[in-house]
Amino acid sequence: MKPKIYITRKIPEVIYDQLTEFATVRMWEEEETPVPRELLLQEVRDIEGLFCLLTETIDEEVIQQAPKLKIISNMAVGFNNIDVTYANKHDVIVTNTPGVLTETTADLTFALMMATARRLVEASEYLRKGDWKTWSPMQLTGRDIYGATLGIIGMGRIGQALARRAIGFGMNILYYNRSRKTEIEKKLGVEYCEFESLLQQADFISLLLPYSPEVHHLIGEKEFKQMKKTAILINTARGGIVDESALYHALKNGELWAAGLDVFEKEPIDLDSPLLSLPNVVTLPHIGSASEATRLKMAEIAANNIIQVLKGGQPITPVKIK
Repeated sequence: MKPKIYITRKIPEVIYDQLTEFATVRMWEEEETPVPRELLLQEVRDIEGLFCLLTETIDEEVIQQAPKLKIISNMAVGFNNIDVTYANKHDVIVTNTPGVLTETTADLTFALMMATARRLVEASEYLRKGDWKTWSPMQLTGRDIYGATLGIIGMGRIGQALARRAIGFGMNILYYNRSRKTEIEKKLGVEYCEFESLLQQADFISLLLPYSPEVHHLIGEKEFKQMKKTAILINTARGGIVDESALYHALKNGELWAAGLDVFEKEPIDLDSPLLSLPNVVTLPHIGSASEATRLKMAEIAANNIIQVLKGGQPITPVKIK
């Protein structure tokens, strides 16, 4: 008898076909709408494999409803939507899709730096609204990236990829990481810096660390007061790392020059969020890994993790928590 798999969002047809050759598959057919929680709890009752996204909270309740579950395959690098400890305790393997989205997310991070520094979204709206009447010396002036100091918080794969891009712009690159990476320092010419010192020196601060309860609101009121008033904060990691209320007040009060955000504490962000009222914030709908090739590769890895485990083998990219 074929194993049973549930997929929580419509995925590319080629990946769906790959899974149906191996298993009996049920799938939530919507592309833009997450599966309702009540339906998810019903669908997991007799499955061995769960293919999910960050939009699904796979907690103790869900796992308890799935006594046959062997693997939760998350189509994402992050896995803070899953209770990994509880899953492992009940012999359920959790996997993610690391590595494949490194370069794509670094591209987006640098693009967000440039868009924020040069006020591209604001300038485009300025033109489209008919406000562009003439050229003037200080019209829509922004910040230079070339030669500026970039502070990277989280020197993992994406942090290193961002550093490689920044080298081409002649940037002075500082980094803070839980553990120092001397080999990376030699290879890329980056400089390790204590957290507070990085905040004080950097013109651009890029958050590229994984989310955990320990880093919840790592960047808040105290940290904003340590930054340069001309600094730009870029967050393409996870929303909960930044205290959004403190960010709003820092931007509103001139303690921070601008912010570029691809992630938010609540996703989708409420349209009445005060952050969306500010002209010095560039906002994106969590598209860090959104290139066709990368998303297809993520889906392929997630599918192969399920197939490997349900065949009795080892997962390709298991989540390991310390």
